[in-house]
Amino acid sequence: MEGPLSGNTDTARAELAASDPVMAGLVERLGEMSIAERQRRRGVTKPDAYGALLRTIVGQQLSTKAARTIHERVLALFAGRTPSPEELLAVSEEELRAAGLSGRKVSYIRDLATHVLNGELELERLDDLSDDEVIEEIVAVRGLGRWSAEMFLMFHLGRPDVFSGGDLGLRRAIQVAYALEEMPTPQEAEERAEQWRPHRTLAAVYLWESLANTPVE
Repeated sequence: MEGPLSGNTDTARAELAASDPVMAGLVERLGEMSIAERQRRRGVTKPDAYGALLRTIVGQQLSTKAARTIHERVLALFAGRTPSPEELLAVSEEELRAAGLSGRKVSYIRDLATHVLNGELELERLDDLSDDEVIEEIVAVRGLGRWSAEMFLMFHLGRPDVFSGGDLGLRRAIQVAYALEEMPTPQEAEERAEQWRPHRTLAAVYLWESLANTPVE
């Protein structure tokens, strides 16, 4: 599968800008953007698929700083690296909770490890599946919902045409960019994103970045 900006980057950006005057303004203001650039700016190193899903569970409902801290504490139990599913299951709940995980998140990461070990979640074949099939595979793991699956599609698999209407940041960015009185509902955000096909992932990057670069009047 191709990444969001594989092929002709200029063409993807130009087509996105041509789809919508507001998006054209974001492209002009923010310049060249991509998933890889967003990760670079945030100092994120791309882990393997298992490590990416593990980090997703660890970071749920936490600030970026808190999520990074707890994730590092969990990895510290394994000499600073992502543990194998077997290693994770061998560690006691007490040790994982001491690293900052809630009891619920401990059960979630163990369920992830179990799904990988018993073959219910075949990580090596996810890249060969369609977006909908990947989502179906991931949401079968406790603690991983549609939003988590969509972020995995964008940031790990590099799928070019994914949009998450349930993402609060994207909905807020749409509200600001389009000067809406109210934040759009997830369905309304999804409907607006239809005009950005087949570059909805790139559109999401511009929307997220627009929040961090909103001019002060």
